[in-house]
Parts: sequence; C-alpha cells; structure tokens
Amino acid sequence: MTHDKAPVLCLSGISKSFPGVRALSDVQLELHAGEVTALIGENGAGKSTIVKVLTGIYQPDAGTITVDGAEMRFDTADAAARAGVTAIHQETVLFDELSVAENIFLGHAPRGRFGLIDRKGMEAEARALLHRIGADLDPRLALKELGIASKHLVAIARALSIDARVVIMDEPTAALSHKEIHELYELVERLKAEGKAILFISHKFDEIFRIADRYTVFRDGQFIGAGRMKDVTETQLVQMMVGRSVDQIFPKRAHNIGAPVLTVSGYSHPTEFEDVGFTLHRGEILGFYGLVGAGRSEVMQALFGITRPSKGACRIGEDVAVIRSTADAIGRGIVYVPEDRGRQGAVKGLPIFQNVTLPSLGRISRGGFLRMAEEFKLARDYTQRLDLRAASLDQDVGLLSGGNQQKVVIAKWLATKPRVIILDEPTKGIDIGSKAAVHEFMAELAAEGLAVIMVSSEIPEILGMSDRVIVMREGRIAAELTGSEMTPERLVRAAAGIEKAA
Repeated sequence: MTHDKAPVLCLSGISKSFPGVRALSDVQLELHAGEVTALIGENGAGKSTIVKVLTGIYQPDAGTITVDGAEMRFDTADAAARAGVTAIHQETVLFDELSVAENIFLGHAPRGRFGLIDRKGMEAEARALLHRIGADLDPRLALKELGIASKHLVAIARALSIDARVVIMDEPTAALSHKEIHELYELVERLKAEGKAILFISHKFDEIFRIADRYTVFRDGQFIGAGRMKDVTETQLVQMMVGRSVDQIFPKRAHNIGAPVLTVSGYSHPTEFEDVGFTLHRGEILGFYGLVGAGRSEVMQALFGITRPSKGACRIGEDVAVIRSTADAIGRGIVYVPEDRGRQGAVKGLPIFQNVTLPSLGRISRGGFLRMAEEFKLARDYTQRLDLRAASLDQDVGLLSGGNQQKVVIAKWLATKPRVIILDEPTKGIDIGSKAAVHEFMAELAAEGLAVIMVSSEIPEILGMSDRVIVMREGRIAAELTGSEMTPERLVRAAAGIEKAA
C-alpha cells in the first residue's frame, strides 16, 4: 500500500445550500485506495450532506468531484454507482420481500437469453460474493428472515457486485453486537486489501482509532482539518470537532439537593422487573445503569404510565400517586424522554414548533382556539434554551439531525413545567458537541430544582453526571452507589452480577 499515490476520489471546494441553511461551505475530502478515511464531526456538521453529494442524491452548488484525476458529475445515484461509489447506511436500504440475491443485484441482474433475468446465474454470483466477504448466507432466503448484521453483509455484497471502488459506511456498527462489530472490522480489512477506498462515519472514537488510516473533520459545514490517525490524539480531534476541550463535556455544578420529590417502593411487573424501590430528590440527577435487558427502561415506562406495575406504590412529594396513564403522569409532573426519540418522541411531518407545544396545548388555548403567537413564543423559548440548530421553527422535525431531534423532544416536555424528568439514553447516537449541550442543560435543570432521572449505558456519562447511581440487573436493583463508590469497576461488577447489592 503506497501512501504517495493520488487519491481515488477527491472533492474540492464543495458548497451546498438549502433554503435558510448553508449545509456545506467550500469543503474538501480525499479518499485513497486501500485506506479507511474517518469523517468526523458533530450532528449538523455536514457529514450526511457530503454522503448525499458523493452518492448523487444532491448536486453541489459549487466545487468539483474527480475520480482518478478526471472531473465527473454525479447527476443521479446511478451516475455515482457507475463511477464505483456506493454507500452502506446505518439503516440499510434494502427490500425485505426480495431474496438476498435479488437485493444484491437489484437493477443490474445478470441476464440470459431473450433478456430475461438469469436466476441460477444470479444466485451463483451472489453466493460467490457472499463467500468473498465471509458471509454464510443462502442467496435464496428472503431478506426479512435475516438480522441486522446479516443485512449489512448483503449491503456490502451489493456494493461489491457493482465493483465499487469507493465504499461509504455510515454508522455501520450502530445496531450491531460486539461479535458482529468485530466481524465488520475483519470485513473492512478485507475491503482494504482489495484496494477499496473506504469512507467511515462513526461517533465512536474507539472505532475510529481502531479502523481508520486517515481522518477528515467537518464543523458547521466547513472543512476543519485532515491528516493521518497516527499523528492525532482523541483530545485534538474533539477540539477540532466542537471548538472546545473535552473536559467541558461533563459540566461541574454546585450540589444543592432538596426534599424528596418521588418515592417508589416495591414496584413489580410480571415479566420485566421486581421489587424496585428508590427515592429521588429535588435538584438531584439520579443515574440508572445496567446492561441491555436489565429492566431500566421498563421501570421508567411504568412510572410514566405506558405500562402498569402489578404491585408497588409511588409517592409524589407527600401524596400517593396512582399512575394509570401517561396523562396521569404528566398531570402529576412526571415526563419521559424515550430512548427511541425518532419513533416515540418526535412526530415527523410536523414542524418543530408544533412538536414542542403538543403536550401544552391546553395552556396556550383560549375558548378552544389555539393562540399562535403564544405557541410560537413557547417553542422559541425552550428551543433557544437548548441551542437548537434549525433553519426555522417551521422546519419539519424529521429533517433535523439526531442531536437536534433530541433537543426538540426535551423542549417539548420541559414546556409542560414538570417536577420530574426521565431521560432514557439522552445522548445515544448523538455527537460529542450535542452531548455537551444536553449535559450542560441537565445540569441547569437540576440547579433550577428539577428532579432528573438519567438512564444511560455510557459509564463516563453515568459517572460524570449522576449524584447517585442505581445499578439494575435482571429486573432488580443490584446496587446503589454514592460518592467514592461510584467507579467504573463497581458499576460493571454490580451490573454483571459479580458483586452483591450494597
């Protein structure tokens, strides 16, 4: 592998604007044969836009694309594919009802006599491609019968079927297990050995440092820097990404914890959790940690009235609270920001301001009529507090980045003026800059006296933000940790059942 060779693909001076938003401004990117280039940046930095430019979905307003030194125009997705550029997205774009082979060769199936699709030939070629990437899959299987990791392998086989020279991997490990991630790394090494130029987009720094040869950093739609991974540190990359240092991610705050706001005792559910009890205080951030399937989210959904516990009691302040529905919970001052904000938190197709005001319509209506000025003011106040990045409050929430969608969902619930806010994986899948903004805001909420429950699987976040941590395992509380007990080792031991409840 020679590093002095000219890049396979080069973008230079690329700009792209949408109404009210300059998504890319004079950016550059080089991709080299047999190397992985990590594209690093916050949500909203322009990563998705550059992928769409590379794959012919968007056409740039200015700038040039060259492949092997020859200038090209990707006017359509087909033009990009013919030039050997293909993308494997976080949510793989394949067709469930078609077979594995049909998905691999969709649009360019081998044909036999009379121009008919050669099914046997297609299945044989599909089997050879799958074998080449170490995938033991039957090409005749319907795609819907496969898991996420296998679907990724089909997408990669599809990329190889068009003899792609440039493979874009957009958050490819987001939904994979540890074993599947390891297999993906092996596959990337194989693609590198075949001389593919790979663009790898990930929020996970351990992945980037493990897999990438080069990096390119975007910030706010602009090119910030590029170089070799061996010449850069994690701290330097973070500073390039966010324009601030890594120690600002977990804000230091004064502890002013007040009276109990929520007391839960003996909460049980027939299949999800048993005998869960805890107290949450005014101005406190209470962390809930555990492995997947520990029952944390299920407890929170019961507190928010999505499901009902079979037994147990809940007090808000001094009063016994019976929560039979989400309306009961909201009426009592408990709100819940779910982990799957895309499906459960935000209403795509509605503008930002209507998403924010949805649970507060009663407050901003008079005589059954909505007061638009009040609705806009409420949405503006809360989205400004969260530093929402959007063209306008009229923008469809579905067009926002993951981090900004999260801010809209948090703003929606804060506008109801709750006493308790439950944040379930509040920074999952969002970049380091948006994480810092959410953490800063959580600290502000606690300082204002709101009681915060934070469910998180990220140990640095749990330790950096929580006043106390409850560790759950298999539906039960395994430990409650405070002060010097809150160490990564104690968390992991309690979550894995190595240490008995404290």
